[in-house]
Amino acid sequence: MLVIKAKTRIVFGKKSKTLQKSGLIPAVVYGGTEKPQPLEIDLKDFQKTWEEAGESSLIELDFDGQKKNVLIKDIQRDSINGLPIHVDFYAVRMDKPIQAMVSITFIGESPAVKNLGGSLVKVMHEIEIEALPKDLPHELEVDISGLVAFNDRFLIKDLKLPAGVKVLAGSEDVMALVEEPKAEEEAPSEAPTLEGIEVVDKKGKKEEIAEEAAVEEKSGTKAGPPVKAKEEKRAKEAK
Repeated sequence: MLVIKAKTRIVFGKKSKTLQKSGLIPAVVYGGTEKPQPLEIDLKDFQKTWEEAGESSLIELDFDGQKKNVLIKDIQRDSINGLPIHVDFYAVRMDKPIQAMVSITFIGESPAVKNLGGSLVKVMHEIEIEALPKDLPHELEVDISGLVAFNDRFLIKDLKLPAGVKVLAGSEDVMALVEEPKAEEEAPSEAPTLEGIEVVDKKGKKEEIAEEAAVEEKSGTKAGPPVKAKEEKRAKEAK
């Protein structure tokens, strides 16, 4: 069992921020019938313990000659650098089942992903369980090697649970599945632009004018203004 040392804290409120200058952070332990006990712990020691224990592994909290079996219940973090600024420890009774969130680790290789090009969808990343403190697992493994076809699913009932561990969720709940790869959509054809339409229209008018000129040249006549043509006709009739 991991051990973390602590001391009784004597500074509170805004003054607790002064602990950070010494590499310490405020903490509290509570649970059972005992009153909450304010503590201070070393930041680096806590970070190392947290990486190994997580939320579901028992830790021995050693302070002022006392030793308590605890779980890390809550961590408050700095909004800028993400470092812990306060920790809650929960003291447990070894003879009483407790509930805790446990991380899920995916192992193995899915044939549907490797051979068929499917996509693995991880529906869950942690799950709530119930067990005696001594039986709490650090994590639960999901073996995806049985997902051999598209839409194959790994359900909670497929988990291999350690002795004494109960999952607090429906047995048919999906933990992971394989999706069929999506077909690539064809790019839509481009609609003609107004500029293109205008160009075609202008070219059409030019072609019409060219055709009229060719007809006139072939017949030996040339179109003129309508008024002038009428005057020439009257002059010929007068003669």
